[in-house]
Amino acid sequence: MLFHLINVANIHSILQSYWGYTSFRPLQEEIILSVLSGHDTLAIMPTGGGKSICFQVPAMASKGICLVVTPLIALMKDQVENLKNKGIHALAIHSGMSFAEVKKTLDNALYGNFKFLYVSPERLTTRLFKEYLPALPVNLIAVDEAHCISQWGYDFRPPYLTIADIREVKPGIPVLALTASATKKVQEDICDKLHFAKIKTFRQSYERPNLSYSVLNVDVKINKLLEIIQKVSGCGIVYCRSRNRTKEIAELLRLHHISADYYHAGLSYEDRNEKQTKWLNNETRIMVCTNAFGMGIDKPDVRLVVHVDIPDSIESYYQEAGRAGRDGEKSYAVLLYKKTDITELRKIPDTRFPSIEEIRKVYQALVNYLQLPAGSGEDCFYDFDLTGFANQFKLGTLTATYAIKAMEQEGILSYSEQIFKPSTIVFCCSKSTLEEFENTYPQAEPYIKFLLRSYGGIMDLPTPVSEKQIAKSLRKDTEYIKKILTRLSHKKIINYQPQKDSPQIQFLYNRVVTENVYIDNIRYSERKNVLTNQIDAITQYVENTGRCRSEIIAAYFNDHSIQPCGICDNCIEKKKTKITAGEFSVFYTSIMDLLEQRAMTLRELTDKIKGNDHQKIWNVIKHLMEEDAIEISDNRDDGKIMIKKKGQDKNPARF
Repeated sequence: MLFHLINVANIHSILQSYWGYTSFRPLQEEIILSVLSGHDTLAIMPTGGGKSICFQVPAMASKGICLVVTPLIALMKDQVENLKNKGIHALAIHSGMSFAEVKKTLDNALYGNFKFLYVSPERLTTRLFKEYLPALPVNLIAVDEAHCISQWGYDFRPPYLTIADIREVKPGIPVLALTASATKKVQEDICDKLHFAKIKTFRQSYERPNLSYSVLNVDVKINKLLEIIQKVSGCGIVYCRSRNRTKEIAELLRLHHISADYYHAGLSYEDRNEKQTKWLNNETRIMVCTNAFGMGIDKPDVRLVVHVDIPDSIESYYQEAGRAGRDGEKSYAVLLYKKTDITELRKIPDTRFPSIEEIRKVYQALVNYLQLPAGSGEDCFYDFDLTGFANQFKLGTLTATYAIKAMEQEGILSYSEQIFKPSTIVFCCSKSTLEEFENTYPQAEPYIKFLLRSYGGIMDLPTPVSEKQIAKSLRKDTEYIKKILTRLSHKKIINYQPQKDSPQIQFLYNRVVTENVYIDNIRYSERKNVLTNQIDAITQYVENTGRCRSEIIAAYFNDHSIQPCGICDNCIEKKKTKITAGEFSVFYTSIMDLLEQRAMTLRELTDKIKGNDHQKIWNVIKHLMEEDAIEISDNRDDGKIMIKKKGQDKNPARF
């Protein structure tokens, strides 16, 4: 009990000292104490629910370093930077880093005073990481986006399966698995694949009482989008399925004097970073984007999220819509669709799961494209232009994309669209050669001196540099600085590697004969069925016009505790047509009195009861029909549908 009390006091002190909060959000304290007690813990918390605090605080309360596994490089960099700003030392290892950079980072983790090491899942299996792991003083393993470990989830990533291997090297170290959304089956799979023992599960309610969900069937989406944006003040996000569409919609919004920009994974790192920063700083009001935008972005005052295309799962929709209203203020999540969208959505499983023959064909084309000899390629990275590849080998872009995705999920290769490797410089000459060069080319001296003064370790190891920052400091043009650095490189004074911002393929094994490329057909078919079921679920959500939207979403995740929200489109519609006992009595009497005189059409009947809600009157009529008090029949003279009292003459007098 004393241990428990000491930890409670300690974690509150850490929270206030580093984060400035006087209390935890719901479930955070319970999750932290579970971890500190040595329990393997599964935490299911909505987007913006404060998941990172749940592993950062207990890691700070314990000796050693917290190993954080996350697939999101942008989030990794943001969290490392945020921790550094709080005076907490943190490191990151991800795709795109050189061997020397990774080794230096691991040395720092082993010998330095660091509390967090963020690692992308594909780095866990490298020989270098495995060499260092036994000596690393790990106090906690935090697995972010934990649903990625389950093939029943919506974003299965095979490298996550290797996390369990760490447990064999680090027995007794607790694991905290975090996700924003997971069905019961996925929850069970997470615990199984991570070899959980002494399991504790914490789940926040899927209820978002300040978020109004709406689904609108519209003919012209852009018109409705404009109307919504003009009605709802504040910043927002508009999600699209295709990259081209993001640009088109952003331009249309700007034509209507709405501050908008677009974002997708095909943009350069600098462009993405600049666009994201402007939106975060409210210089841009609306970001039109693919699902590449938003993950890990902490902006609490988003008032509006609109989907102009139906997402392919409730998991995706809940995550993306949930980026609105994290500050607790009233916000809106709107999904726009047309009937044809549902037809197109149902075709997706066949597109995303090409045949095994097509996958092998793409593999053969891929090794030819990369000129990869037989028996080579393991752990090698290659720059990869997907569009150029597909065109060169006359493959459909979608077929190529999803064949590569299938090979990735089978653990054959790894494909990343968002590798960013910053420019690096290392001096590659002796000090005497450098002095001689400066004497011969005095115009180069200011640039050399600036590099030596500004970047520690640049004489020994490749050091990340920013040409833009160098240019700003020296009051020069960025392109001019790049030319200077290139010349110094050609003169063999420095080794200058300009930044890489291109997709990359990593082969996890040496090239094999195409016929031997193995795809587990049973598992492959199961994953296709998972996607088909997810599409069925989101389709039912879209087409349901009676049940509370929040209830539908929560029930999908096996949360049956929430009550109707009262603010979604379906709840509002119900409020409009809800009839009080007094109203029912008045309508009942009026309808029966009017039909006592003669049979009438629905239009005649509702017009006679003036100043009242026609929908409510129709609801009373339906009730009377169910009670067998009135009935509907065709008029023989003109074919009109007539409403009459039960047993009334079928050919009433015409007035």
